[in-house]
Amino acid sequence: MGDSHHPSARVPVISLGAGVQSSALALMAAEGRFGAIPELAVFADTGWEPAAVYAQLDWLTERLPYPVERVSAGNIRDEAVAAAEGHGGRFASMPMHLLNRDGTKGQLRRQCTKEYKLTPIRRRLRALGLNYVEMWLGISLDEWQRMKPSGLQWIENRWPLIEAKLTREDCKAWLAERGMPEPPKSACIGCPYMNNSRWLDLRKNRPSEWEDAVAVDRALRHLPRIDGEVFLHASLTPLDDAVLDPSDVGQLDFDAECEGMCGV
Repeated sequence: MGDSHHPSARVPVISLGAGVQSSALALMAAEGRFGAIPELAVFADTGWEPAAVYAQLDWLTERLPYPVERVSAGNIRDEAVAAAEGHGGRFASMPMHLLNRDGTKGQLRRQCTKEYKLTPIRRRLRALGLNYVEMWLGISLDEWQRMKPSGLQWIENRWPLIEAKLTREDCKAWLAERGMPEPPKSACIGCPYMNNSRWLDLRKNRPSEWEDAVAVDRALRHLPRIDGEVFLHASLTPLDDAVLDPSDVGQLDFDAECEGMCGV
């Protein structure tokens, strides 16, 4: 798959999240807008993606002229619940919001992106024999602060949407002009980085997924080796009791996820 034996011949690969930005990136790239046509796109499946994301992924797979690889390191939801219930297994901590017993607040260290996104993607690229990769990430101009190098010599990150000065709204407009459906918001169903607008959308438009997030929030309240309670919502209240005020600009969104793997 390409000449992957020298850094000057890095193989272009798209990290596909199947949200607005990475969908637009993948489709623009298929037209050659950013130079070379990618050799493949890779989607890391956490096992807890919204149904609309899987549908968008299927839609893209049928239309892109290059292959879409789906990789997985397990089901983040089921493994987290099993660990919380004392059934063993690993727990790659999500950035859940922490209320310590002494009343102080904090947030769990984010391990989920590395273990469920980065690691399976990199493992698959190595299995394909790719030694030098140019990883295209769907971060748009309005999220430039999420840019971050890969930290690996054999993977060089690239942000074509930022190079083209395209925002998330620009991506939506580009898709709409071509009669393409607006992609869903890409994130795990119960990601602690979601802001109130996203939680409201989940509760209003995807009730079964909302109920699942509420159940998981409840199941993860007391985690092993955590001296306090954890919550999916930043208000440190159970998700089904949280006040979902979309005007609360202090609520986190994906700016804190700087790998460019989530929310795109």
